[in-house]
Amino acid sequence: MTMEQKELDHKVNKLKKSVQEIEQDIQVLEDLQNKYDFKRKTLDGQVEAETKGQTTKENQPEEMAIRQMFTSLNIKREVVIKEIANVLTLAEQIQLTLISDELPEWKKRQQMACIGGPHNTCLDQLQSWFTVVAECLQQIRQQLKKVQELVQKFTYNNDPLTLGKSQLDEQALSLFKNLILNSLLVERQPCMAMHPQRPLVLKMGVQFTVKIRLLVKLPELNCQPKVKISIDKGLSEMDTVKGFRNFLLLTNDTKVMNLDESTGCLAAEFRHLILKERTPSNKTNKCSLAVYEELHLFSFDTQLILPDLCIDLSVTCLPAVLINAICPQSSAWGSILWYNMLYSEPHNLTFFLNPPPVKWEQLSKVISWQFSSVTKRALNSEQLRMLADKFLGHEAQGDPEGLVHWNTFLRTSGGCGGSLLQWIYEHLELTKKYVLNIWNDGYIMSYLSQEREKALLRDKLPGTFLLRFSDDCHCGGITITWVEHSQDGEPVVRSTKPYTRADMNRIPLPNFIRDYTVTTGEKDPVNPLIYLYPDIPRDVAFGRYYTSASDALGRMNENPGQHYNTSGYVLVKCQGHLT
Repeated sequence: MTMEQKELDHKVNKLKKSVQEIEQDIQVLEDLQNKYDFKRKTLDGQVEAETKGQTTKENQPEEMAIRQMFTSLNIKREVVIKEIANVLTLAEQIQLTLISDELPEWKKRQQMACIGGPHNTCLDQLQSWFTVVAECLQQIRQQLKKVQELVQKFTYNNDPLTLGKSQLDEQALSLFKNLILNSLLVERQPCMAMHPQRPLVLKMGVQFTVKIRLLVKLPELNCQPKVKISIDKGLSEMDTVKGFRNFLLLTNDTKVMNLDESTGCLAAEFRHLILKERTPSNKTNKCSLAVYEELHLFSFDTQLILPDLCIDLSVTCLPAVLINAICPQSSAWGSILWYNMLYSEPHNLTFFLNPPPVKWEQLSKVISWQFSSVTKRALNSEQLRMLADKFLGHEAQGDPEGLVHWNTFLRTSGGCGGSLLQWIYEHLELTKKYVLNIWNDGYIMSYLSQEREKALLRDKLPGTFLLRFSDDCHCGGITITWVEHSQDGEPVVRSTKPYTRADMNRIPLPNFIRDYTVTTGEKDPVNPLIYLYPDIPRDVAFGRYYTSASDALGRMNENPGQHYNTSGYVLVKCQGHLT
């Protein structure tokens, strides 16, 4: 925990201890009041019987003792009511920190985690603080009821227990309600099961999930409230006229909150939600935003009914992008990246009407997160420098405030007509599905300029090669570049054509490197790829990833109808035989 969180934790523990001390003091006060009441009535009864209401000299010492007891009782009542006031002040301070600082900070961490950031989104500590404060407030409310019982049994003019008690009742109730109102949150943002690293991008007709959770864990809250989910709740007619699409939830929109076994808190997980676009009856205005720039909100509403209290709760998820089959998922994911880099609550659904630029320092970090979140390696400074050339140009490299605009990110060419966004997205998908192990080993240099590539290889042994993402393939490809020496001894750098995912479906990249050959003149074909940069023998680097014909046959059995090529031979399974 940070120093601020340690201080908060100390205050929470102090609050818990103080409430327990008040509990003991109220018990002492009750005993003292009962003792005083008994002695007072006993003495009054004796006086009434003996002297018809007149205190005699024999009764004066006992009368003095009872008066002293009353003074002590009055002081104790003052102490108890003051302690309750002080504890409520402390609870209010803690609650303000939780709601104004810790909860928004967790939401920001979750927002960054949604776009790949390595942020801790565990709720255990936050839940512990919320729960302790809620328990203490409930105890204080019960203590105030006990105080009222004591007042009803015995009261007098200027009784400290009656001065300001109603205000303390209202304060305790208000704090408890406010804490509960802020304890409902979206634990897991909307996400399609097949794309766990791409939350908030949802496709029509494809199931997605979302989970909400109550941070306060109290026995009296186990009332199984129903939660209703809705989309774009409360949008006015003007919002609809702007051209935003309207959607329907095809599945059940209500879920009962049950106790989560792992946390002990109330939670509701919607697991099989499906969306369909609502056909507009009269839509004359065309939306000025593209499909992947429209942002939509899911809202969750529920009601907690307690013995003496009813609280309406509501929470919304982060804005989601809803796409159809023809909308590129890369563009939708780009919108999610851009929005969450730059914006938080309150949510702005028209954000992309005028999206602000982002500093390259921030964008480069987020781009690197895309790799570190699904692999074991982020992009290094040199790889990011090459991307900076693409986004900012060489002339802007020295500007630490270099700004990248949305149109640059979305539409500037990154190779073969594709955008920079699509170019990065496709290489990331290729890395995840086809060369993850090689990437994790650090054998792919990813984004590398051709000038830098030549500089690295120029002084290396002939046959030294490196792997980089292709500049000229918007659908994702890996280019292999090696160095050889000409007849006069000068280094010559040569490259293969981009090796795409279509190629990798036929031949795994390690096999391609092992079996790659070139023919020069009348000489027999030779493999020019000998040392992986800087000086790792080819078979040492890739040997454990080579596959044989039998491996290819196994993959064919798993995926019938596909052809695989290994070691230069095409394998075709015909009537159960390998040919």
